[in-house]
Amino acid sequence: MKKSDAATARRVRELRETIARYDRLYYVEGTPEVSDAEYDRLFRELKELEAGHPDLAAADSPTRRVGAPLPEGTSLAVVEHAVPMLSIDSLFTADEVREFEASILRFLKMEDRDLAWVVEPKFDGVSAALVYENGVLARAVTRGDGVKGEDVTANLRTVRDIPLALDGSKVAVPKLLEVRGEVLMRRDALVRMNARRKEQGLEPFANPRNTVAGAVRRNDPAEVARYPLEFHPWSAPRIVGADFATQEEVSAALRAWGFPDVGLARRVVGLDACIAYHDEMEARRAEIPFDMDGVVAKLDRLDLRDRLGATSRATRWQYAHKFAALEASTVLRAIETMVGNSGRLTPRAHVDAVEVGGITVRHATLHNADYVAALGLRIGDSVFLRRAGDVIPQILAVAKAASGRAPAGWDDAVPAELRGASGAIQPGVAWKWRDAYAMPATCPACGTASVQEGKYWRCPNPECPPQRIGRALILVSGDAFEIDGLGEKQIAQLYDAGYLRSPADVFHLDRSEGAASKLAEIDRWGAKTVANLFAELERARNIPLARFLVSLAIPDVGPATAKLLAAHFHSLEGVRDATLDELQHVDGVGPESAARVRGWFDSATNLAFVERLLAGGVTITAPSAGSTSGVFSGQSVVFTGTLEGLGRAEAKKVVEDLGGRVGSDVSSKTNILVVGGKPGSKAKRAAELGVRVMLEPEFLELVGRSKPA
Repeated sequence: MKKSDAATARRVRELRETIARYDRLYYVEGTPEVSDAEYDRLFRELKELEAGHPDLAAADSPTRRVGAPLPEGTSLAVVEHAVPMLSIDSLFTADEVREFEASILRFLKMEDRDLAWVVEPKFDGVSAALVYENGVLARAVTRGDGVKGEDVTANLRTVRDIPLALDGSKVAVPKLLEVRGEVLMRRDALVRMNARRKEQGLEPFANPRNTVAGAVRRNDPAEVARYPLEFHPWSAPRIVGADFATQEEVSAALRAWGFPDVGLARRVVGLDACIAYHDEMEARRAEIPFDMDGVVAKLDRLDLRDRLGATSRATRWQYAHKFAALEASTVLRAIETMVGNSGRLTPRAHVDAVEVGGITVRHATLHNADYVAALGLRIGDSVFLRRAGDVIPQILAVAKAASGRAPAGWDDAVPAELRGASGAIQPGVAWKWRDAYAMPATCPACGTASVQEGKYWRCPNPECPPQRIGRALILVSGDAFEIDGLGEKQIAQLYDAGYLRSPADVFHLDRSEGAASKLAEIDRWGAKTVANLFAELERARNIPLARFLVSLAIPDVGPATAKLLAAHFHSLEGVRDATLDELQHVDGVGPESAARVRGWFDSATNLAFVERLLAGGVTITAPSAGSTSGVFSGQSVVFTGTLEGLGRAEAKKVVEDLGGRVGSDVSSKTNILVVGGKPGSKAKRAAELGVRVMLEPEFLELVGRSKPA
């Protein structure tokens, strides 16, 4: 291919720089300099030059904002985050905010003092991470499960306020930059978009957040470009080639590099200022054009953030102070008793459709029979409903009790989803006018007599269909084996067709003769669906221990607890054979959770379930032991007494960062006991067992730390 001449190359560079500047002025700064016609003329010229000179193509060209669509049926690639996108602790009162700060001060061993915070709105959109290499956008990934997300680079290139190349005119561009933020849509933009859809005979979108979520995951970037999406950054967890001391400095650099700034973030000092900001933003909630459900406060100093680190679930240096829940009133039509995957029976309200904070609500949680009784609920009541945390709908109170006889056509208002094929109301549904709710004597799903356990009721039949399906859904979920293509409908079909007797049978679907042709006969499956499923099963058979533990659906063992157990015991056998005392000594696992784990593995049925999984070719990989070069690599460290130089939580983090793990009591497996002031009986126990004893000054010297200023 003939190389383009210097004049053409120079003109292409000029056009790209000019168009990028106009894009920034229009989409980021809101101060356009040229007419749309002039902009379009320059854009067409650049597009024609690039088409005629392929050697001048560049990833950061404005013409690359819309890429080619994915082939039909192709899913988005899954990418692992270099730094996990962890959650933020949600707080709902000023007292909780003050306790959060107190926990930070205890961790850092700091006196009661005013800390500097950066506060900003907690926008309700889709979180994404943008990675720039040498100043050019290389990858865009959704949050996903926090560990892995979907590659949406081509789609987010279409978002006009995302710079394809960083502006290095004011601040030098780093070698690598990862920027995290929220993909959003303004409420008024959604109104205009829905007006156009109505003209086209299309269904309107429900709310900005759901619209953004659907757009970001589309397979055709040209279609994504039709959505009025915006990106607003809130952090930069990776910067290679530039040093900053505070969040305020990072935010200024992001603005200089070309990222938008909604203008609502502030640096404040002290919690009173944080709380005042929260109250101000809540009062301005309706006037700000984006949906938001609270504010986020993060420590300004980056060195304090590094010291605080994170738990397995959330960062320790920031919190979300949520707004009061949005409320509405509606009419209670029926109460349905749901059966959970553990067999627990839970009442769920069916109400007249009502909009709460942009979401259409038809169902609400009622927790348990005692909750219903305490509210005095009767079918036909007008009720106050809210979205707790702006997410989960729940009924708060009776607004107006129904009275008199039922209005005409009352039975017709019972939702169709609560009726069987004959039109009769399903078992376990309370629906008669003014009737009080009572927990059904038998399971509405299988007819087994229900049993009471405290304030809850449960179906004791492990073969109850919702329980079987629920446990299978946990097994194939993203926190466990992560098997695409097996949702609730597909699992129900497999049970109905006799291919599953337990969730473990999932890994035996591809192991019998003629399995592919038999499964292909299931309604709406076909050979391609079966082939994709078999490929997923083969990929999923190798699984980390923590995710395997989640797949077992042990009560109280979610992803966070599973990681704690895996990191402590290192093998399935270690968890299975651990005594109740050993389980209780896992840092972060409480007595009740420990008892449930021990009880689960004491069941012969559950052990057979595990063996069935392993017989299906499942192999478990042990967790990484952490740093292999740290001074505590592979060692168990216990602390006793009062530490002067570090808080106990920070000392634990230091040991873990250097390859060790921290125990709560001295045993034959303990390698080092670190002794602070006023030690307890652990020192005597360590002497009896011959455990190495290290005074706090020696420990601080070993880890290269001193008492913080």
